[in-house]
Amino acid sequence: MSEHMRAVRITRHGGPEVLEVTDVPVPVPGAGEALVRVAAVALNNTDLWTREGAYGRPGDPEARSGWRGPVAFPRIQGADVAGRVEAVGPGGDAGLVGRRVVVDPALYDGDGPDAHPVGLMGSERDGGYAEFVVAPLERLHDVTGSPLTGDQLASLPTAYGTALGMIERGRVREGETVLVTGASGGVGLAAVQIARARGARVVAVSSGPKTDAVRQAGAHAVVDRAGDVVAGLRAAAPEGVDVALDVVAGGLVSDGVPLLREGGRWVIAGALGGYQVTLDVRRLYLHNAQVIGSAMHTPAHFDLLMDMARRAAVTPVVAAAYPLEQAARAQEELARREHVGKIVLHPGAPAVA
Repeated sequence: MSEHMRAVRITRHGGPEVLEVTDVPVPVPGAGEALVRVAAVALNNTDLWTREGAYGRPGDPEARSGWRGPVAFPRIQGADVAGRVEAVGPGGDAGLVGRRVVVDPALYDGDGPDAHPVGLMGSERDGGYAEFVVAPLERLHDVTGSPLTGDQLASLPTAYGTALGMIERGRVREGETVLVTGASGGVGLAAVQIARARGARVVAVSSGPKTDAVRQAGAHAVVDRAGDVVAGLRAAAPEGVDVALDVVAGGLVSDGVPLLREGGRWVIAGALGGYQVTLDVRRLYLHNAQVIGSAMHTPAHFDLLMDMARRAAVTPVVAAAYPLEQAARAQEELARREHVGKIVLHPGAPAVA
């Protein structure tokens, strides 16, 4: 194996032009770590916002920042990795070499199953826009027997992990009516699929041209976001909504919270429509409703997701694949939001069989 690898990294915040294709040393796994040969790495909005420094900081929402603070440059992007174990660090189980794995990209604040994510591969540590990546052994999940393709497996961690985290924190139950916003995006489409698999009635908000794809993913009704969304939701769910899985936020929160049924839950995991929200809190306390923030997943949530992956209980939609050298073009396509499903990069490693 060569001592160097191809990688795409950023050395500053900015537009797609700050993505540099370069040769860097292959990372060496330490104790408790493994070296993974990347077969596919999926793109996420997190990649765009980390590159742009768009996350803000407590007390300074306009500050340029990574997911949870300043980015230590240079940084290799990419949270969502599927591949094979190439080597293990000192004392590691050599039997893992050659196993097909998905990496849990979260950096947690503790060791327990309900730990909170406080960092992310590709932001707080180097990620998978490269031929190889180092990851903690405890964050590798063996999916050798999964019928899903490498591209589909790479599509799971952030989008489906975030969706499952929302669904778990929102306590979605069979028979409930679930609203999904941004339903044609990575997280939204995942939320539609998982909520439908749980036996919920899914009402989705999406743009007109993507309606059919969102229905195919499992939505029972789709409201066009170009029209009167609240009126559309009232028509599609006249009895109200039990749980909202929202990656849009903005004005939809203030307009939509009154649609919640008694004891309803509005779960927010994104701010595509804006991060400043005005809310009539009477619609919360008078109806025992809840607004819940949801950042990614816990280790327990990710274990559930990997069980689903092994059974192919969900089938991620892959919109497009690019070679690693076209990472900037791939991020530009992601930012246009004209696609449905996930965009992946192939770093040049053999495809996961």
